[in-house]
Amino acid sequence: MGSAIPDLPVLVEDDSMLSRKFGREVANYFSGSPLNRVSFLRTDYGFLRAAFAHPSSAFLLMDNLSPLAKDPANLSYVTRDVVVRLTGEEPFKKSEQEHVKAFDSSITHPLVLFLGIDEKKTGFEYRDYKGRPYFAVDVTPKGTTADKAKSIADVVKATGVSFIDGRRLLSLNAPEAAIYAEARALVDWNSRNPFCGGCGQPTLSINAGWKRVCPSTDLAGVPEGGAPKEKADCPTRHGVSNLSFPRTDPTVIMAVVSADGSKLLLGRNKRFPPNWYSTLAGFLEPGESIEEAVRRETWEESGVTVGRVVIHSSQPWPYPANLMIGAIGQAAPGGETIHLGHDEELTDAKWFSFDEVREGIANGVSGLGDPAPSAYREGALRLPPQTAIANQLIQAVLKGYLDAVPKI
Repeated sequence: MGSAIPDLPVLVEDDSMLSRKFGREVANYFSGSPLNRVSFLRTDYGFLRAAFAHPSSAFLLMDNLSPLAKDPANLSYVTRDVVVRLTGEEPFKKSEQEHVKAFDSSITHPLVLFLGIDEKKTGFEYRDYKGRPYFAVDVTPKGTTADKAKSIADVVKATGVSFIDGRRLLSLNAPEAAIYAEARALVDWNSRNPFCGGCGQPTLSINAGWKRVCPSTDLAGVPEGGAPKEKADCPTRHGVSNLSFPRTDPTVIMAVVSADGSKLLLGRNKRFPPNWYSTLAGFLEPGESIEEAVRRETWEESGVTVGRVVIHSSQPWPYPANLMIGAIGQAAPGGETIHLGHDEELTDAKWFSFDEVREGIANGVSGLGDPAPSAYREGALRLPPQTAIANQLIQAVLKGYLDAVPKI
């Protein structure tokens, strides 16, 4: 039996002009975080020090991108006293400038990420901002901190909680899935960028994990009290450098409807179980609009020519750091012939009638690695769960999205 499929985020209802005209905003899995990120406070080390030290603060431990959890649906948080054996008592005691000046690439610096504050919970206050601070701490054993990180992991596992596999984690309740998505993407980005993309020299994480800098000096190999070694010049130290900040890769994912509005184009690759299909998707390329990417990817993967494209909703996808931009497109008259010879990414693509798709939604929805539901009819269409934006796009089409007022 597969894991239970969690509910989607629930947004606050509003009676705005936009909602009356276009309907409620669509919230996809991994969105709808309960945290206010207060991103402008990441450079305020007075705030970070106060938040880290506060007894109400919650710390999510991550081991090889796997979060500490009570069970598949609920994360488990620890308190400050658990993490200080790795992070030290005051990891934000020094200013950004002091951290950079004291950089020593031979020492492994613990990764402490500030995620945001939950304003629905009380306790912590800083200027006008109130709530419960949330942090993530990477306890993956690495370098000079490996033993301390492992000891923390061993201590918490002895209490009955465990690190659950984070490779395709789609079972967490919606609010905690959003918290995990933020933490996972940020840990992953920091882990992938220990060296500078501008000059190849070691980098340092600052601003509670939200920026990496290439320091101009390094104390590695310098005797105590000696002057730090000057490093070669780097382009990231001049002006604004996008290499220094976390990246998000935009990806288009589209439900393509036939020219007469009666069928839906779905595809499959070799990883999918038998009869399991999904919407087509692909990366947005430089110098390309979302609508152009939908048309290009659909044609390259399936041979189908798309005309009108309407943007539906988006989904953060932390594997590793994508933004899925969901769209609905309609095939151009005479452009519905399927040809898989361009890209050869798909093993099959088909036009399915809306009745076939409705049956798939009703009886054939499951996770990629999960068995088919008990009501599934052998040989019928299988589809991804509601935690995937593909499911939301398919349901939007079935619910008459093409007959509604265009969303954009």
